[in-house]
Amino acid sequence: MKQIGRYQAIAAYYDAEYSSNDLLDNDVPFLMAHLPKRPAKILELCCGTARAAIPLVQAGHKVTGVDVDADLLHIARRKCDSVGITEKQLPIVKADVRTFKTDDRFDWAVLLFNTLLNFTTLADQDLLLANVNAHLKRGGRFWVDIFNPDLSILGEPHHPHFDSATFYVPEFDRSVHRTTEEKRSAERPQLQEMTFHYTWADSDGELHHEESKFNMTWMMPRELTLLLERHGFTVEYLYGDYDGSDVAPDSPRLIACAKKR
Repeated sequence: MKQIGRYQAIAAYYDAEYSSNDLLDNDVPFLMAHLPKRPAKILELCCGTARAAIPLVQAGHKVTGVDVDADLLHIARRKCDSVGITEKQLPIVKADVRTFKTDDRFDWAVLLFNTLLNFTTLADQDLLLANVNAHLKRGGRFWVDIFNPDLSILGEPHHPHFDSATFYVPEFDRSVHRTTEEKRSAERPQLQEMTFHYTWADSDGELHHEESKFNMTWMMPRELTLLLERHGFTVEYLYGDYDGSDVAPDSPRLIACAKKR
């Protein structure tokens, strides 16, 4: 099997690309409704452009953001500057979340927007979750949010065009159209080979094409629960959507709040 690697955003596209995604209007408010009223120390893993970290800080929490992508973190720091959030209020660290180390211990760790599924092997998942556990205080919580597998999609070997979006990128003054292609790996059935296809036209009307390729896995509800239990967590809540509903076969999300034992 060819190695594609983990998701790496086209950084300048990222915020615009997901600005109209309803999921991102709901995930942070739903998380914040579960956080304590008092200020909490929060570790956000794979924080990207600080989409979640900034409102968490503005709500009074002390957040540390970690991501391996320098371009996304450059945007995150620029966004913090624009709203008056200092490095002391929101430390942003360039590091691999599987091996990141700090002497701080946190009340909460959060991993949003399907990002756990970019760690496609059990070995990587074990490294990540062991590191999460090590950085939480006893009784600390881990919040993870992934999609609930849609078997109508996963049952087919190839979906050439789905989840399309058109968005405007101010930095480049261009409108970009994206379609998503998904292929199921023949060697590893629980692996999806994903391609984002981007198309845009320049001022002369000439079309340009870009691609972003990455791998994802998927998990069933019981599989997610077992993985968390394997790493010293007890699942307190497992939701199927941002309305707080229980997980059902047709639920769009798997949102777990797990307590460190």
